[in-house]
Amino acid sequence: MRTTYMAKPNEVERKWYIIDATDKTLGRLASEAASILRGKHKTQFTPHVDTGDFVVIINAEKVHLTGKKLQDKKYYRHSLYPGGLKVTSAGDMLKNKPERVLEFAIHGMLPKNRLGNSLKTKLKVYAGSEHPHQAQQPEVWELRG
Repeated sequence: MRTTYMAKPNEVERKWYIIDATDKTLGRLASEAASILRGKHKTQFTPHVDTGDFVVIINAEKVHLTGKKLQDKKYYRHSLYPGGLKVTSAGDMLKNKPERVLEFAIHGMLPKNRLGNSLKTKLKVYAGSEHPHQAQQPEVWELRG
């Protein structure tokens, strides 16, 4: 009888990958990064276990948005006080906090539960080309397509 392999959390080997966001489309980059964080690129992928790897994204300020998304795409947050809705366009967010644009896109593609919360801690996004993770010896990940 054949049984399905289920990875155990202590058996998973983690690697570090670095992705350069220069002139990459936001959604395509985010879906690839979410897939790596989730561990879907591995043969031992198990849906309920964190089998993913660490992802370092550099040059977040140079990510590309298609169409009129710089003006039309909006990010909403609320202060929980009456009339406390804050609206920011994608263009303003890219100018002020470019890391947040990628974080929001990638977090939206991860599970909305405790597993997703633990996966979010393995994402490191930096606006420039400098990052403090040289000691982990990250491998360069080339995006498909």
